[in-house]
Amino acid sequence: MRDAVLTEDQLAFRDTVRAFVRREVLPHYPAWEEAGRVDRSAWLAAGRQGLLGLDMPAEYGGGDCADYRFAALITEELARTGTAGFALALHNDIIGPYLLGLADQQQRGRWLPGFCSGGTLAALALTEPGAGSDLAGVRTSARRDGDDYVLTGSKTLISNALQADIVLVAAVTDPARQTRGRLTLLVVERDMPGFTRGPALRKIGLHAQDTAELFFDEVRVPAANRLGDEGGGWQYLMRHLPRERLSIAVAAVAAAEAVLAETIAYCRDRRVFGRTLGEFQHVRFELAEMSTEVEIARTYADQCVLDHVAGRLDEVGAARAKWWTTDLQRRVVDRCLQLHGGYGYLVEYPVARAYMDTRMMPIYGGTNEIMKEIIGRSLGL
Repeated sequence: MRDAVLTEDQLAFRDTVRAFVRREVLPHYPAWEEAGRVDRSAWLAAGRQGLLGLDMPAEYGGGDCADYRFAALITEELARTGTAGFALALHNDIIGPYLLGLADQQQRGRWLPGFCSGGTLAALALTEPGAGSDLAGVRTSARRDGDDYVLTGSKTLISNALQADIVLVAAVTDPARQTRGRLTLLVVERDMPGFTRGPALRKIGLHAQDTAELFFDEVRVPAANRLGDEGGGWQYLMRHLPRERLSIAVAAVAAAEAVLAETIAYCRDRRVFGRTLGEFQHVRFELAEMSTEVEIARTYADQCVLDHVAGRLDEVGAARAKWWTTDLQRRVVDRCLQLHGGYGYLVEYPVARAYMDTRMMPIYGGTNEIMKEIIGRSLGL
């Protein structure tokens, strides 16, 4: 975010985040990519630094700060340095709001201290083999049996799946309904019988972020682990998806800016046919177009962040931000790789790694096609 939209405290916090990433993330990130997961010690370090549960109550170890700009600065810095596989945004921006808004006092006491310290890692399990962006297609079910829910089904493409200590699962409790009243959110804990995990899924990018399938074979989940009301899952998901999509947009803009800056520097130095790449008019025009587009995206993303802080960002606004910025990021990274020529195809170059990581951005959080559908319906079409 531009300095003009940040307070003095937030500018100081950004310096803290940058120092943390330099010290605790960048030196270890290649090893995490090789291992297919971030070492748990890094999560504990993030907790000690106060980077987890920023908006959680202080009594549980949180930052007691509701201003989203603090969380957005973390998302931006990881995206800017190409280390978004360390899924702090998933923890803070996607899962945190469910726990903060829905957990009762007993649940808060059980889960929030570890969530804020990094000792308890969490995952959100929505996607299924036959249901991606369309939540109405969820088939994982939970039937009430005394003081428990009996959970059956599977989820796929779940981030943090292998390391998660708690998993927020969307399950069908009223199959007669299509949307409202159909889904319930249950928290499945690590050692519950019948809960198993598949092997790590091999992805083309974001290699440090562990991703796997989850299986629920008649898992007995205590009713005390239900988040919110039975049948309230659909409404809760709709309420919290805008922040998730804004977080994706924030990351997309920061990553596009970083790749473009690296490419401009490359074009200043790389010489072909006796001239630097930047001296060719076509290359200058390409960079001029991208710099303009990224500047527009930055202005738009910053305004969306301010709108969210003020409570004005709705589902449609978040959908616009998510699809447009991630589509721009994809195009910018692709064009920047082309300007690197053959070197852009080598994984030691940042643009090559960005190319692999970027392709997921228009997909998760709801595909960009779904975003356009949300916007289109808002137009009365």
